[in-house]
Amino acid sequence: MGARKHLSAEKRKEANKTLFFAKLNNCPTSPRKMRLVADLVRGKNVELALGVLKFTPKEAANRLYKLVLSAISNWQIKNEGVRMEDSNLFIKSVMVDSAKQLKRIRPAPQGRAHRIRKRSNHVTVVLDSRREVAETNA
Repeated sequence: MGARKHLSAEKRKEANKTLFFAKLNNCPTSPRKMRLVADLVRGKNVELALGVLKFTPKEAANRLYKLVLSAISNWQIKNEGVRMEDSNLFIKSVMVDSAKQLKRIRPAPQGRAHRIRKRSNHVTVVLDSRREVAETNA
């Protein structure tokens, strides 16, 4: 690996130490359906987001609920001794990217075949603290 690439990788690793995120790879839900649920919670406080996800009747909401809980536990691991209520956590970003598609064939009339694409996605949830954002702006 070249020197520049090595330095940029080290910078990226240092930046990730201050990020609090969780990833869900190859989730068997179409990205379009997952984005509908992700848009409901993007930018909201964590407590409010968990309440919204818990009572949203979509299947994607349950998966995103567990992912937000995982991101919260990742935050708690990196911030021992700090109360979650005092830090005012919010969902900074939710990224939904498409993943691998399973391609299947369905028989159609007159000897034809129609392709079925079973889509899946990758979801990344990033948390941040409003307290830190307010301190940097002051």
